[in-house]
Formats: sequence, C-alpha cells, structure tokens
Amino acid sequence: MTPEATTVPRRVLIFDTTLRDGEQAPGCTMSMAEKVAVAEQLARLGVDVIEAGFPAASRGEQEAVAAIAERIGSSGPIVCGLARATHADIETCARALNGAARSRIHTFIATSDLHMARKLRLTRDEVLLQVGDAVAYARTLSDDVEFSPEDASRSDIDFLCDVLRVAIGAGATTLNIPDTVGYATPDEYGDLIHRVCALAAMRPEVVVSTHCHDDLGLAVANSLAGVRAGARQVECTVNGIGERAGNAALEEIVMALRTRASYYHASTSVDTREIIRTSCLVADCTGVHVPPNKAIVGANAFAHEAGIHQDGVLKDRRTYEIMTPQSVGLDGNALVLGKHCGRNAVRRRLEELGLRLDEAGVGTVLAHLKLLADRQKVVSDQDLLALALPVLPVSSAVEVS
Repeated sequence: MTPEATTVPRRVLIFDTTLRDGEQAPGCTMSMAEKVAVAEQLARLGVDVIEAGFPAASRGEQEAVAAIAERIGSSGPIVCGLARATHADIETCARALNGAARSRIHTFIATSDLHMARKLRLTRDEVLLQVGDAVAYARTLSDDVEFSPEDASRSDIDFLCDVLRVAIGAGATTLNIPDTVGYATPDEYGDLIHRVCALAAMRPEVVVSTHCHDDLGLAVANSLAGVRAGARQVECTVNGIGERAGNAALEEIVMALRTRASYYHASTSVDTREIIRTSCLVADCTGVHVPPNKAIVGANAFAHEAGIHQDGVLKDRRTYEIMTPQSVGLDGNALVLGKHCGRNAVRRRLEELGLRLDEAGVGTVLAHLKLLADRQKVVSDQDLLALALPVLPVSSAVEVS
C-alpha cells in the first residue's frame, strides 16, 4: 500500500473547499465580496481547485460562484461547483460556472445504507441508475466531472465499488471518497483508498481524491493515509473550518507533505509562504479565529517559552522547529518571556533592545520577571525594560519611550 520511493515526488492536487464546505460551518457565512477576496488569495496560494460553492443552494450562492468563475483567470485554479445528482442541480451549477476559464462540476449522492434508506428513500438499484444518469449528464456540460459517494466510509464496500464503476463508465474524471462524518480511522481509510485506486487503475487518467472530516480529530491523519495509499487529490479547507468539527486543514496537509517529503513521496504546487496571509484572511472574513495552539498557523506554533526550548532554539532552531517560520510566511519565531523562560532568552531579548547586562544582572532581571509573569502570564518589552533599568550600569542608560 505504501508507494515506492521515487526521485521525483508525485504531484498531489490541493482541492480547496473553504468557500463551500468551510462556509457551511455555523457562523462562517461570507459576503460575495469576501468570497471573491478569499478566492483570489487561494489563487495566489497556488491551490489546484477552488470549490466556490453550491449554486443550487440559493440565488446568492449562484451569483458568488459566477463572480469567482469570472475573476479567476486561465492560469489560476480550476473553479468547481457542487451539485446533487439531479439534472436541475447540475444545470444550475453549469450556468454559474459558465464564465470560468477552467471549470469542474462536482456531483454527489449518498451510498451508505443508512443514508439511502433514511434520507434518500432510494434502493441500491435506484442509486446506481441515478449516479450513471447524473455523471453522464454532467459530462455533456463539462469535460471535468468529479463524483462523490457521500458517507463512503460507512458504505458497504462492494456496493460502493459498484457505484464507482458506474461513475467511471459514465465519464467521471475524479472519484472523491468522503469520510462524511469523520468515522474512519487512518488504517481503515487508507485501505479504502487503496481499493478505490485499484478499481480506478482501469482508467489511469481518473484521479482518486480524499475528503475527510474531523469529528474524531482524524481528518488530517486520514487524508495523509489516503495519500500514502495512492490518492492524487486532497480536499481540505483553510484553518480546517467546515461542518461540525471541520475538515482536514489545508495548511497541515501541505506542510506535512513538504516537511515529511521523504516519507510521503508527494508534493503540491502550493506557495507555502502565502499560508499565514491566507489563514488570516479566512479568519477575518468568517469571524472564526484560530486557536493559539493550532498547528502551522496558531500564534504559538513558532513560539517558545520553556527555558530549555529557548536555549536550544537560540543555538540551533532545528532542535525544536521542524519547519521555518519563514516557510509559511512569518518573519521569525518568538521567544515568549513568561514564568517558564530561561536566562538565554532574557539575555537575547535585552540585547535586541540595546541593553547588555552581566550575568548577575541577567539573573536579577530573570528572577523579577518570573515573579511578574506569575501575575500577568506574559511580560512585554516595556515590562522587561522596567525590570532591567535598576540593574543597568550607569554607562548603559537607555531611553524608554
């Protein structure tokens, strides 16, 4: 199941669904102007596909998808719209995408027995007929058609494979395998993708894709297991926003593939230096801000407070950083002055502020700093200067603004 190492990493497409699945999260609705701004930033980020929305959902959604389709040029990402497996939805989607230089219709229907019986009220045979009809109809309107069997990870595997064979036969160019409710484990999901890749091997041009939710906190792990099993596209969102607990986080997927390239033997076209800017824009547009401990884009992702860690980073950042802050668009790391910090971090920050103390002076400042940090958690530069002034040599006077 593990791909053999090659000298040239295989390319994994990044399908960003921030503007569709991400926006479906409670409180994440964006205006048309915000959606267009995010789409333009996603193009600068270098994603391969932007799922701009679900045109049949509302008039406003149609207009937003159309605006994005017209704004993204031929050198930018493919613009995609979602549609249920009905002619009406597919027609609406195609109309909204009409102005796109490159477009994709993404159609879906549920395939788990639970969804078919309780939600769709359809038999397996009826679902098979609808899949073939929908994908074939979508292909009359677009050369690029993606098909998703909703709730794939809880579907009967043999029936799921029957559905996918029908989709391939009807002209699907991408087979996306959703773990819709975040139920799968990495081993299970990797095995599922491996089987789908084997099925799709009859048509080498067909791309197998992952789409994982984070209900058990496994969305990124499952997606990466899918890549290891042969998936050539990953569906994800900026900051991991999305239904319920969210989707696989784009920034974590991309940086895992980059940082562990020798393990995954895969690469993306993403300009990782645009990650922080993209994260901040999505947070501002949705009003959903990133937790400080969030991987890659959280405020603490490149911050160090523990004295042992600070000492290591000052000597060689690789001791406690597996990627550089600059690689994701930050100026540098941060040594946090708090109750856990160490002597070397205090000395370094004082020097950056233009102050040089002997070892006794640094020790005195550190002792007072820890007492202050017990009361206010983090010590600012102004606080540090105030603590340092009483122990400064007379010749080292400094102006405090």
